[in-house]
Amino acid sequence: MPSVKPYPQQNMVSVLTKKKKPSSDHLMAIAFILPSFLLILIFVYGFIGWTGYVSFSHWNSLVPDFSFAGLKNYLYLFQDFRFQADLRNSLFFSVLFIGFVILSGMCLAILLDQKIKAEPVFRNLFFFPMALSFVVTGVVWQWLLNPSTGVNLFLTKLGLSPKWYTDTSILAGFEWGRIEFGIPVALIAVVIAAVWQMTGFSLAMYLAGLRGIPDEVREAARMDGATEIQLYRKIILPLLQPITVSVIIIMAHISLKIFDLIYAMTGPGANFVTDVPGVYMFETTFRGNYYANGAAIAIIMLVSVAIFIVPYLIHSRKAEK
Repeated sequence: MPSVKPYPQQNMVSVLTKKKKPSSDHLMAIAFILPSFLLILIFVYGFIGWTGYVSFSHWNSLVPDFSFAGLKNYLYLFQDFRFQADLRNSLFFSVLFIGFVILSGMCLAILLDQKIKAEPVFRNLFFFPMALSFVVTGVVWQWLLNPSTGVNLFLTKLGLSPKWYTDTSILAGFEWGRIEFGIPVALIAVVIAAVWQMTGFSLAMYLAGLRGIPDEVREAARMDGATEIQLYRKIILPLLQPITVSVIIIMAHISLKIFDLIYAMTGPGANFVTDVPGVYMFETTFRGNYYANGAAIAIIMLVSVAIFIVPYLIHSRKAEK
């Protein structure tokens, strides 16, 4: 019987330890990704790091001063009347904005899902505001809700004359710190404009979710005796929960960093009733030349957005595995 020659140990080691050379496709992919990676690294994370560094400095004049100031700028902001008002406005704007965007988008999606006639026409009408910028929306709604023009020309005939975004009163207000904590009436006008523009996004998300639910699920529920209200409350709406979470995260991201709509429509407003951190940061940094204070506001805005975004991203990554 012929003897089998053992595979040389040296050759076996060389086969196991031989590194596979990167293919041309692999190198090409790296070449395409590398410029974007470097640009994001420099112009996103690099600038975030620089902003954080400035926020801990004494640079509050035209002359740069990078000496370490600790938490001085942050402590100043949280004791400042305007920033406390900004936090109040940002909180109530986010709650009202997110709530009404979800409610209006869901209701319109359910109506369009009934296979109504001229559905494409209504769908385009609801989607159209999304094509506009917040600056255009702010200018248009500033005119529409102007106390002396716009819809008030009609409301005065009914004996009504709301001040809209010029009203300085606070609903259900009580003293909290240096401000009156409650819903600023003037902020409601801004919420109306923002909801008008972003409802189309919520509508598109919910309509896609509704169209993705098989008809067999609906028919099975109806055959089991479920009414239309029970069908939506116990079956369809729970199935749309991931879409609701996505809408909340995206709308929270928009509301917490809102700037252009309010700057174009109302500005800070009397007694800062429509002011938000984005407007305060812009005026502090580029008009007042308080760069360290402005950087501190920007970092606080970043942290507030990250509180919503980071847990969602972590949950999404875990769900994909």
